[in-house]
Amino acid sequence: MMIPHDTIDNILTTTRIEEVIGDYVTLRRRGVNLLGLCPFHNEKTPSFTVSPAKGIYKCFGCGKAGNAVNFLMEHEHFSYPEALKYLAKKYNIEVEEEEQTPEQLQELNEKESLYNLNLFAQQFFTKTLHETEEGKAIGLSYLRERSIREDLIHKFQLGFSPEKWDAFSDYASHQGYKKEFLLKTGLSLEKESRLYDRFHARIIFPIHSVSGRVIGFGGRILGQDKSRPKYVNSPESEIYNKSKTLYGIYFAKTAIIAKDNCFLVEGYTDVISLYQSGIENVVASSGTSLTHDQVRMIQRYTSQITILYDGDTAGIKASFRGIDMIVEQGMNVKIVLFPDGEDPDSFSRKHHPVEVEKFITGNSVNFILFKTKLLLAETQNDPIKKAALIKEIVNTIALIPDGITRSLYIRECSALMTISEMVLMNEMNKILRTRFKKEIPSADQESIPASETFTPTDTQQTLDSDSAEFQEKEIIRLLLLYGHETIHIKKTPDDTEEIQVMVADLVVHEILSDELQFEEPCFKRIFQEYITGNENDSFPDRSWFLSHRDQEVSNMAVNLVFSPYELSQNWLKNNIMVETEEKRLKMHVKHTILSFKSKKIDKMMADLQKQLLSSSSEEEQKELMKSLQKLKKQSIRINNQELGRIITR
Repeated sequence: MMIPHDTIDNILTTTRIEEVIGDYVTLRRRGVNLLGLCPFHNEKTPSFTVSPAKGIYKCFGCGKAGNAVNFLMEHEHFSYPEALKYLAKKYNIEVEEEEQTPEQLQELNEKESLYNLNLFAQQFFTKTLHETEEGKAIGLSYLRERSIREDLIHKFQLGFSPEKWDAFSDYASHQGYKKEFLLKTGLSLEKESRLYDRFHARIIFPIHSVSGRVIGFGGRILGQDKSRPKYVNSPESEIYNKSKTLYGIYFAKTAIIAKDNCFLVEGYTDVISLYQSGIENVVASSGTSLTHDQVRMIQRYTSQITILYDGDTAGIKASFRGIDMIVEQGMNVKIVLFPDGEDPDSFSRKHHPVEVEKFITGNSVNFILFKTKLLLAETQNDPIKKAALIKEIVNTIALIPDGITRSLYIRECSALMTISEMVLMNEMNKILRTRFKKEIPSADQESIPASETFTPTDTQQTLDSDSAEFQEKEIIRLLLLYGHETIHIKKTPDDTEEIQVMVADLVVHEILSDELQFEEPCFKRIFQEYITGNENDSFPDRSWFLSHRDQEVSNMAVNLVFSPYELSQNWLKNNIMVETEEKRLKMHVKHTILSFKSKKIDKMMADLQKQLLSSSSEEEQKELMKSLQKLKKQSIRINNQELGRIITR
């Protein structure tokens, strides 16, 4: 399906890039731009910059750049139409589309087919819960018994899978969904060439991606059958990776940013119960050990994380390694321990929301101090155990990236363990030195493998003196930034009056009148669209190229438009007037066009000189000399009279 151009324009015009990226990254104001941690690579110092005025982003760490559409395509692996549909839904813009037939669904690529099947399954389970006698009598009554509000049942898209072993598989097959996708999503299993449902007779918890797409499911059994596991989950697939997923992140991300804290629990019902108590900044690891990818996902929104435990000491100790990983990322980790026999779900259902919030706030303890107290209670004045405890705690403190924070924890732990600060500090320094030696290779050049020695890279290529790439790049940059601006020029040098002309009109006219061509393929494609715009009396604007379907064109446009620099307001406050590019636009446009022409003339002259050297015909040599002299005069005129350069050749 093709989305009409008018609808695309409406979507791109309405979209605010800071709102789209703000759903995934915590952005903070830095002058006219916004800054945050890049979601595409692991970094501790923000280098990901968003320009609301230009509608683009760029990471000066890894180089990723684009607009809102590109961001969704890169981050969520959307296709171009899928990214547009997502934005249309976000901003309530209607996109007219024909309903897809089963045959069309089968033609989608595999990943989109999996997404579509999961959406279909979620709708089936939700409809079964609310609209069938079995769903209402078993599933809905169970959720109501657990006091889950109706609005949250709908919000989290909870559902029910029928008791019949193949109810969903049979229905999906008759609706045209392929067997291979039913098996790949894990919605169906196969035995003796027959499909049956993985989640039959279970309450269904859809698992959403950060953008809200259904990527998998969790199912809870309702009966007392000990032979069946209490929970089953979707298997790993091309769209569902457990280590990169947090249950509830789609619903929690806005609250996490607002509260600057993320509560981490274990299960689906923990999330929903806390949400119902007014604690919306909560996610679940869904029973898996915390991973680097999950920590990075949280870190996009906050550097504060509070882990809620159910009082099982053995379970808490088992999770220490995972929490050390969070500390290493420079995050502030706190622990809340619920009373024996209670977990976040049961505690939330038994207490008023105000009491739940008060309990969590009053019982939050910094992880390092919590860990120290917990392990200290087990030493029972045993020197060997206490020595092991010291090493364990110091190892954790040594993971903290900030030196001042490390020193403060050394002081607090020293008091708790009644041991000298100096002893702890010396032990930590040993650990840091050992780590430093492992991470930093010898400076001896002979020890560096040949593959690690310096070689020129793509960004260090030898400059071709005949290439006009720099001039071409500058022309395209001016067209993107100022193509629709107007300047006043004289038609001829002898004219006394100036006329108003659009920058794009002037540039296209000047280059076409001298029959000049762009050499760099991407620049050539962009300029060709300006030529077409000139012919149709409608030039494309900057946003057209920033959102271009050709990824190379879009990336080039972003890189040319984006500047990490801005004029400080202090200059204006102190009445220091700075001449900006916009103020000298007329001169800059003229200079750039002439520089481009000069470079092209130099190239043509070099080609003619090569032809002269290889020519054996006297007549041909005369013609070549005439052409060469003509080009020399043009070069001297452009450089001496108009560019202010002195040409002596």
